[in-house]
Amino acid sequence: MAFTLDQPIEDKQPSWLSSLFASQTFWVVVALVVACLYLSAATDSFATSRNLYNISRNVSFTAIVALGMTLVIISGGIDLSVGSVLCLCSMVLAVVMHAGYSIEIGIAAAIGTALLVGAFNGVLIAYLDFPPFVVTLGMLSLARSLAMVVSNNTVVFEFGPDHDALLALGGGAFFFGIANPVVYMVVLALITGFVLRWTKFGRHVFAIGGNEHAATLTGVPVRPIKVAVYMISALSAGIAGIIQTGWLGAVTTNIGAGMELQVIAAAVIGGANLAGGVGTAFGALVGAGLIEVIRNSLGLLGINAFWQGAFIGGAIILAVLFDRIRNFRLRE
Repeated sequence: MAFTLDQPIEDKQPSWLSSLFASQTFWVVVALVVACLYLSAATDSFATSRNLYNISRNVSFTAIVALGMTLVIISGGIDLSVGSVLCLCSMVLAVVMHAGYSIEIGIAAAIGTALLVGAFNGVLIAYLDFPPFVVTLGMLSLARSLAMVVSNNTVVFEFGPDHDALLALGGGAFFFGIANPVVYMVVLALITGFVLRWTKFGRHVFAIGGNEHAATLTGVPVRPIKVAVYMISALSAGIAGIIQTGWLGAVTTNIGAGMELQVIAAAVIGGANLAGGVGTAFGALVGAGLIEVIRNSLGLLGINAFWQGAFIGGAIILAVLFDRIRNFRLRE
């Protein structure tokens, strides 16, 4: 009987079903579905159209930022500054529009601010070899301080001649009654998923997170891509800040406070590996959805809201534990 190397290789190829069951994202989806079914049966208010509308809208802000964070985590980095960058971009938008400028100029100023912050983080990390944790932790404080300086630490709730246009942008529902933030989230997720799956840039991001030294040896432009990844992360925070400003109708300097924990949790729960090299756009959405359902369920079930942090922290630990078990089995 003839024997070739192809046979043992084919034998080791996992089936699509085993791959599905080994996927952390799949089990998060299962947990999300089970939680929704349980809450629908246990409460009268969870499955109402108004509550589902609020959940879908609220999850979009975390999910949009989590899309950018996922790219950073895949590359092997971390960005702790996203909440403060969201605050700074929101405040820049509000102050510029309050001064009488159009919504286009306000959005351009906010986006420009986000890209500048992301480039600053990326250059320090990629070209000066600063640890991502240290750089983004410093930016967490710096960006929020700049937001206070820009606004003189006041609440901005008047947005000039395009006030109504901004509120419609973030708080309206242009398409079949679906909240605008949800539409933006879906579009950005599709773009992110396409970039990660089908572009050279996406393959390079995975290569850097998998083995940066090997990526360098194979000709991957590691440093420019790292800068781009942190710019994308800051950009996602800036976009979320613009949308959230239109939804809230006012901006304070505590907007986005503590958001970095929820965003990192969403990415990790959705399957991104903090060691780098693993992550998906869909996982970021699913992780953000599970966090929002947990947050929403606490009030509906009469549980103290202070338990929210415990649930999120526990979910992160379980996600990392799942990943460790999966890696252990693969090594065997």
